[in-house]
Amino acid sequence: MDYFQKIDQKPTPDLTWNLPEQKRGVIKIIGGNNNSFRAEIKTAEFLANRYPVEAPTIVLPDSLKAKFPPLPNVIYLGSTDSGSFANTKELSTIMATPDSNLVLGDLSKNSVTAGAVHDALKNLVRPTLITRDTIDLIAEHQPESTLMNPRIIFFASMPQLQKVFRAVYYPKVLLLSQSLVQVADALHKFTLSYPTKIITLHNEQILIAANGEVKAVPLAKTGYQPLTFWNGELAAKIVALNLFNPDNFINATICALFA
Repeated sequence: MDYFQKIDQKPTPDLTWNLPEQKRGVIKIIGGNNNSFRAEIKTAEFLANRYPVEAPTIVLPDSLKAKFPPLPNVIYLGSTDSGSFANTKELSTIMATPDSNLVLGDLSKNSVTAGAVHDALKNLVRPTLITRDTIDLIAEHQPESTLMNPRIIFFASMPQLQKVFRAVYYPKVLLLSQSLVQVADALHKFTLSYPTKIITLHNEQILIAANGEVKAVPLAKTGYQPLTFWNGELAAKIVALNLFNPDNFINATICALFA
């Protein structure tokens, strides 16, 4: 299994030194609905305070516009009656312009928003991490085209990956009861079949997979807990370090885990 490696410390050389001295790079944080938007706001604040990126731009449905005073770096897009993104070309256009996107979720489970997100991701030309309920929407709405986009990073739970595997009728089984080695083998084969990148959590191990290569990092070594792992902060770190270290996805992501 030369494609699989366990790692319990930050790689050498440490890529976090490669952060620019001046702010550069635009990251858009996309998500929210009429009743849920806290994660998007908190993640933007974290990025702005922690990394030398230009002020992160938050993209929200316009059902939230009345809840905020006029704010810089917030863009509102058309919304459905239920308060999430509507199926317009706005989302595709807005995600085509930054250096990186973070689709954080809170999107509501409806077919209109699923269609809008699917269309935006299908032909996306910017590096984009999708996580939380964004994965569920994609899994239920023709995930094949999203998986074929090498710019997409799936930051997904194991049950969500099971949905994705089933949705594309992938012949390799993925089970929660499998050993770490068995799951690594499945991710190895899956990321050879599809050019997407995957980050997941299994048996207290963080698995990072791309181009058939799989790394495992013990969750306990990173300081994260199973709940804080998904709150948006780690996803933001991964996006930022990959922004400043393009074409070095696995090492940049491992550095983000230890940063």
